[in-house]
Amino acid sequence: MSNENPRASDSFVDGNESGNPIEKNLKSGVTWMRGLFMLISSILVSMACFANSVLVVLGFFWVLFSGEVNPQIRSAGQSIAAYIYGAWRYLTFNSDEKPFPLGGEWPSADVDD
Repeated sequence: MSNENPRASDSFVDGNESGNPIEKNLKSGVTWMRGLFMLISSILVSMACFANSVLVVLGFFWVLFSGEVNPQIRSAGQSIAAYIYGAWRYLTFNSDEKPFPLGGEWPSADVDD
């Protein structure tokens, strides 16, 4: 076996040759702040999923006993679903916009008929 292969510590991501990218990312305050925001967001998403589950049950019983869809429950469910979607986009690095309450606005409840 020859020693011509580069060491793992010598490899660079995306052609970045200015230093060790792992070390740079580990020392970056921006990376750690995003991680903290992601942790907080994931906790809030879990709470929002629970709240939406409660709305689903309430909405079902409302329809069961009244025969009509409650517009307030429907609107609240849509708003929470939009919040969860936006938060998941942030958590999966598909958006840099922080979800409510970390920087963004609470989504509106535009309900499609």
